[in-house]
Amino acid sequence: MIETIRSEEELFIITGGINLSGNIINAIVSGAKIVLELGRSLGSAIRRSITGNVC
Repeated sequence: MIETIRSEEELFIITGGINLSGNIINAIVSGAKIVLELGRSLGSAIRRSITGNVC
């Protein structure tokens, strides 16, 4: 059930919103780093196979 905020003191009781947003942003950044690293690895593998410089 949704309750309305009736006073300014109740505004100070509300907590946790910033932490949730921070966790979501951190997860998105971590996911983007993984995708970027996979792209680099795949690009390097393709380039090495085309040029014949395979270890």
